Amino acid sequence: MAEHIGIDLGTTHSLVAATINGVPTVLPDPETGDALLPSIVHFAADDSILVGNAAEALLVTDPLTTIYSAKRLMGRGAGDSEMASDGLAYAITSDCQVLLPNGTRISAPAVASHILQTLAARAAAALGTTDIKAVITVPAYFNDAQRQATRDAAALAGLAVDRIINEPTAASLSVGLHRLTTATIAVYDLGGGTFDVSILKLEDGVFEVLSTGGDTRLGGDDFDQAIATWLQGFGLQLPPAELRISAEAGKVALSKNLSTDVLGVVLTRPVFEKLIGETVERTITLTAAALADAGLTTAGIDAVVLVGGSTRVPLVRSRVEAYFGKPALTDVDPDQVVALGAAIQADILAGNRTDTLLLDVTPLSLGIETIGGATEKLIYRNTRIPTQAIEHFTTSKDGQTKVLIHVVQGEREMAADNRSLARIELEGIPALPAGVPKVNVTFRIDANGILRVDANEERSGIKAVVRVKPTYGIEQSDVRAAVRASFVHADEDVAARTRADMVNEATSALIGLSKLFVTHRDRLEAETIEAITAARVVLEDAIANAPDHSTIREAWDALEDVARPLAELAMSDIATNLVSGKTLTDALAFLEERSRERKGLDTPGA
Repeated sequence: MAEHIGIDLGTTHSLVAATINGVPTVLPDPETGDALLPSIVHFAADDSILVGNAAEALLVTDPLTTIYSAKRLMGRGAGDSEMASDGLAYAITSDCQVLLPNGTRISAPAVASHILQTLAARAAAALGTTDIKAVITVPAYFNDAQRQATRDAAALAGLAVDRIINEPTAASLSVGLHRLTTATIAVYDLGGGTFDVSILKLEDGVFEVLSTGGDTRLGGDDFDQAIATWLQGFGLQLPPAELRISAEAGKVALSKNLSTDVLGVVLTRPVFEKLIGETVERTITLTAAALADAGLTTAGIDAVVLVGGSTRVPLVRSRVEAYFGKPALTDVDPDQVVALGAAIQADILAGNRTDTLLLDVTPLSLGIETIGGATEKLIYRNTRIPTQAIEHFTTSKDGQTKVLIHVVQGEREMAADNRSLARIELEGIPALPAGVPKVNVTFRIDANGILRVDANEERSGIKAVVRVKPTYGIEQSDVRAAVRASFVHADEDVAARTRADMVNEATSALIGLSKLFVTHRDRLEAETIEAITAARVVLEDAIANAPDHSTIREAWDALEDVARPLAELAMSDIATNLVSGKTLTDALAFLEERSRERKGLDTPGA
């Protein structure tokens, strides 16, 4: 059985986490114990590859073959190179591939695949298996190409992907916001190289992104650069990379201390805050823009989540809290919050948790089987959840006291070709003529992806309920296969469905005919009675044995022709009853009720 993990594939650092004994846990490097893996890959001249800390150590000495911030290149193509390459020490091609000095071109997914392989190896060591499936996070603003590039990276790494989810959604899961019924959440994500802000709406376990904003070239690196520039004012002559590494160490120290020594120069927190003040204000301006895009003000935000190591900087945290007018949620390490949320989502998809979001949409249609074996779809594939649908049915036989509700999933027109989810027997229906009982069937899918089917008969009030998990045991490949089958078998499915619908309608017609025949038989000519009886036998035989709908249609038409005198008698009585003491409104309502179509349900075992 596969283990399920969550991966935060970050611009500057990446992490992997898993739920162990019910607790989301970051999985560290088994040798060093480090949780954070620098998102850096070094391609050596001898074709060897280094990842993480070992690669980071070569940023200064071998910058042209040490690749960092590859996430900025993911899903980029021709025309994006100038924007994507800004500030990078290595070369990239016009279509945003890494260009090594020896002329080798490496795609961004290929670079990322080495990071994912390293994280997968960590997980394998911790979990004791290489059978692993991953939930991988991406920024909320990532487009389809960027998301597909992330999947491509996983494929190159030999890593199966359960789901690609948004980083702010993962962060919100991690801090427990999914347990709220409704909330509007601001996720402020300040990483090393990028700043993202997302406004989310949570309703019944489903997260909806209302707006996103940020700057892909704004982050903790700007803080490092501000310190490096300040240090240069003291006449320090060091390579830029070495200077920035020292500056970063000073930044980290000032998150806990009021002053620190950087290359022999004392840097105080007030001086540091003055150096980065303008950059922090840029993040607030971008946050305000995202709020405006969502049509909200700070008063409309219920919770603020801080993500990214740069939110440890005291000025950042205090400025964000001052802007929103409320404390930020800081219970979870901002470096780890996204990976831990991804691990929670992975645990949900593994079927181990039912306390939050399973699906954004239904992967396949859901419906019930009607007379003739057709599938009556109540909820169609790709419908957003939570959702519900109601359909009305009736009995197919006189005196029928129970009905079978067969719940199926799939895109085929006939129930037998779809996946059976549940069978419900609704018992205790009053023994009335066929077509009279009113059976209402309601499908509800909650935010956990759980389908609840409620069936009730209006007159008696009897009810039946069943809950099923439509996604249990279903893989993405199963979904693709089901959709593909609906196209491959489209012609035969349409033919089978048309016949099934004809059977349903003809059966309903026979039920109606039987009632009228009992009521008006004494007023019909003997030859008319004989003709109706013979035509009825032909139609019943066609319903049972005809291979297509046209034969049933012909038999039905023939019955209608010979039964015209019966129909005329019935209509004459209806008109008399309508006129006698009735208003026009009463008459129209009566006709509408009589003409309402309800599909029939079989008796169990029929």
